[in-house]
Amino acid sequence: MHNSPSVVPSGPEAGVPETDRSRTAVPVSVPAPVPPVDEAAAVALTQALVRLRTVNAAGATAVEQPAADLVSRLFTDFGWPHEVEEVAPGRPNVVAVVEGGGGPGRTLMFEGHTDVVTEGDAGAWSVDPYGARIRDGRLWGRGAADMKAGVAAMIYGVRALQEAGPFPGRVVVGVLCDEEGLMLGAKAFAASPLAAEVDGVVVCEPEGYEVCTSARGGIRLRFGLQGAMAHGAMPQEGRNALVAGARVVAALAQAQEWAVRRYGTHPHAGTVTVTPTVLRAGDPDQLNVIPGHAVLGVDVRTVPGTDHAELVEHLRRTAVAAAAEVGVTAGLTVVDDRPAVEIAAGHPLVTGLVAAHRQVHGVAPAFGAVPGTTDGTILTRDAGLPTVVYGPGGKWIAHQQDEYVEVREIAEYARVYAVAARHFLSGAGPESTTEGGAGSGHPEGDSA
Repeated sequence: MHNSPSVVPSGPEAGVPETDRSRTAVPVSVPAPVPPVDEAAAVALTQALVRLRTVNAAGATAVEQPAADLVSRLFTDFGWPHEVEEVAPGRPNVVAVVEGGGGPGRTLMFEGHTDVVTEGDAGAWSVDPYGARIRDGRLWGRGAADMKAGVAAMIYGVRALQEAGPFPGRVVVGVLCDEEGLMLGAKAFAASPLAAEVDGVVVCEPEGYEVCTSARGGIRLRFGLQGAMAHGAMPQEGRNALVAGARVVAALAQAQEWAVRRYGTHPHAGTVTVTPTVLRAGDPDQLNVIPGHAVLGVDVRTVPGTDHAELVEHLRRTAVAAAAEVGVTAGLTVVDDRPAVEIAAGHPLVTGLVAAHRQVHGVAPAFGAVPGTTDGTILTRDAGLPTVVYGPGGKWIAHQQDEYVEVREIAEYARVYAVAARHFLSGAGPESTTEGGAGSGHPEGDSA
């Protein structure tokens, strides 16, 4: 997908006659132009999606349905064959397959989601959370960055690629459900026959211009602490589960230090963290009762190279020992377990994205890591798909009040997606492997 090589005289050969210079000059490959993107339409789609309140709330039905209907109509207008699969009631995946018409080639997937977290207290926002207002060059609203701008950018990036002419292979455009919950959409797609045909996935989550080649893993733990109730005036007759919870919290801080020593510091993902998030015991209306039961919730974040089974067992033993100091037993439930994932910097999915960013922006991107998990984690874990995360919006703005995305970024990312697809689908770049858990292939030479 490049123009024919041209000969460029430079340096000491600039004055050499044409006949002599042609034997020594080095051919230079000129990149194909960046496909034009319908910026106004991409911004309008982002606004239309933000205006839909697609909050992933417990017990909610038809969460993504309005957004799925909107996307499906757009795909129909584009003439893109697509399927709408209801993963759960009111929770559809919308997946289109865009054939390049340029012969056989790889299959590239762009992936995003349209569910969002709650806006919280709308009165605390300076704008309507679902107004999609554009002010000061920013598009404001819940989901603007996480990640309705990414969905719009990937759709119009693929549209730009298609309108620029035939390309080899094909592109899958996946708008999946429930990313903010149990990632049911990613799990359903990973189990589909189409997933087995995908060669790489760009997850369009907001990462502030970073090419994220790794994502931290996540383990959610719930400890049940069982002691014995007693009167507050007679503590010697009880076994205080709340005190045991405090002991376990303190002990987990030491367990985190052990994990950091054990698994080290990843150049982008940092270190393992063990964070107590919930400690519930007793009754505020019964302050004279020693609680016999407590629940402790813990959020664990891991890095590539972490042995999850080993870490969970270490945390279990730590909790059991700390609770036993006050005569309380500790049981453990693993609520969720998502591995840390990583892709090699030399994988063609990454090299194509880096080349595209450089062509659009004039500089190489920085490498980074996703602080949490994305649908890409599930697609790698369950289907073995190589994934990289790169999308519009600030890296730390997700889930905050006054969420926004810079308007210019929507079209910028769409252009990068179009060029990256052209690179990847043309077969450029060395093949490599995706790593889940242990991982390898840290990017070398960060740009920032």
